[in-house]
Amino acid sequence: MERRYVRAVELSGTIDEGSYLNYVPAVRHLLKTGRLEFSKSVTFLVGENGTGKSTLLEAIAVACGFNPEGGSRNFSFSTRNTHSELHEALTLVRSAYPKDGYFLRAESMYNAASYLDDLDGELPEEFRISTKSYGGSLHTKSHGESFLALVQNRFSGSGIYLLDEPEAALSPMRLLTLMCEIDELVKKGSQFIIATHSPILMAFPGADILEISEDGMRSVPYKETEHYTVTRRFLEHPEQMLRYLLEE
Repeated sequence: MERRYVRAVELSGTIDEGSYLNYVPAVRHLLKTGRLEFSKSVTFLVGENGTGKSTLLEAIAVACGFNPEGGSRNFSFSTRNTHSELHEALTLVRSAYPKDGYFLRAESMYNAASYLDDLDGELPEEFRISTKSYGGSLHTKSHGESFLALVQNRFSGSGIYLLDEPEAALSPMRLLTLMCEIDELVKKGSQFIIATHSPILMAFPGADILEISEDGMRSVPYKETEHYTVTRRFLEHPEQMLRYLLEE
C-alpha cells in the first residue's frame, strides 16, 4: 500500500543571513527550489558527509512533532540542545495524519533508552513502557539488538518513520532484517524517510533515492549512486584499490 503522509516540505520561512545553514547543500537546494517532494513510500537521503542529510531529516522530524534527539511525539528528554532552527522555516504538505510515528537516531539510542528506563521506574511493572512496547529495557541489549527490537516491537504500521543512519547500529545481516521490517510496515500503510550511507539499504525495491551534493539534490537510480559504484569497485578489486590508496 503506497502511503505518503508527508507529500512534500516547503520552505515557507526565512533563514538568518548569518546562519551556517546557508552553506549546507541540502538547505541551499531548498532555498533555490522552495520545495522537496516525496513521491514514494520509502525515500532515501544520500550524499557525502556534510551535505545536510541528517540536518534536513532532523528538521522534518521536529516539524512533524518528534523530539529532536529521537523518539515518538511523547518523548520530551533533552541532553543537549543542538538541533538547528531549520524546522521553523519548514511547512509540511500532508495528505493525511499517521496513526503512528517515530524518529530513530542511531547516535542517540542510548539517551532514548535511558529516558524510557526513567519513565518505567515510576510505573508498576505491568504498566512499564519498555516491557509493553519495546520487548524489555533497551539497555539489556546491544546497540544493534536494541535498534531492531525497537523497530520490531514499537513500530505498528500506518505511521511515518524517520531513520537517521541506521547502518551505524546494524551489521550487514541485520540491515537485511531491517529491510524486511520496512517492507512489512510499508505493506501496512507506512512511510519512511531515511538518511543513509548504506548501499545495502538503498537497494530497497521501489524506493526514491535523493542524492545531495554541492550541485543540489536529484533523484538517482540505485546503481548510479556513488555509494554503489565505490563499494562495487572495492569489492571487485580490493587489492588494486588498496595499492592505489596506500602506496607511498
